[in-house]
Amino acid sequence: MSPWWQGTLAPGMEIELTTGGWVWALVAALAVGISKTGFGGVGLVAVSIMVELFGKPSVGILLPMLIFADISVYPVFRKHGAWGPVWKLLPPTLLGCVAGYFVLDWMAEESARSVVGGIIVAMVGVQFFRNVGRESFDRLARSREAGLAAGFAAGTATMVANAAGPIFQLYLLSRRFEKLELIGVGARFFLLVNILKAPFLGGMSFITGESLLFNLKLLPVILLGIFLGRHLVHVVSQRLFEWLVILFALVAGGRLFLF
Repeated sequence: MSPWWQGTLAPGMEIELTTGGWVWALVAALAVGISKTGFGGVGLVAVSIMVELFGKPSVGILLPMLIFADISVYPVFRKHGAWGPVWKLLPPTLLGCVAGYFVLDWMAEESARSVVGGIIVAMVGVQFFRNVGRESFDRLARSREAGLAAGFAAGTATMVANAAGPIFQLYLLSRRFEKLELIGVGARFFLLVNILKAPFLGGMSFITGESLLFNLKLLPVILLGIFLGRHLVHVVSQRLFEWLVILFALVAGGRLFLF
């Protein structure tokens, strides 16, 4: 028997949720909105909830919510950041998306979650040690190899579990991006990448008319999350912002890896 909060997917991807399931879905939608204002680790709260509710198809059910949030956030932060870092990261990210597509198709759900969680925890470790040998670390973070590795890891994680936010943010933090610049670059990056992912997940029948109707009901809550996150990011200092990103990423990544 399913837990009281868990949803089910009937044949044809018909979404059925209990009252408790809808409560958790609303929490996930709120987390999506907040995550798009710079708190990428919070997005993994949404990932975790949706995986618990729907299992493997959750990657497609969540994607339209992310795209809606990306479209909503981009005009707000477009004056911050630039497209340059996006174009540099895009080729390895697309390769990672292709790899993630096959991982999602072939790998057991539990194994895929562990892979993504392990990547995130590793990136947190890099962030913790970025102040050790600052000059050497800065040179490494700006190297072509670091960008290739981060882009590939982000592409794999986003295709497998919509979990690239912490990887992307930790990489930009390691390159000393200021918080509003980081959010602006992230708005551009994820708007483009998430739109490119949609045909892949649609082809796997993880995005359907029924799932889009489910997404539609949650859009107001996503906007509320964006509103709350936008105000929060302006009152949080750069140092506290960085530590919150690390904390959320560590907790969420550890949960994916261990559970």
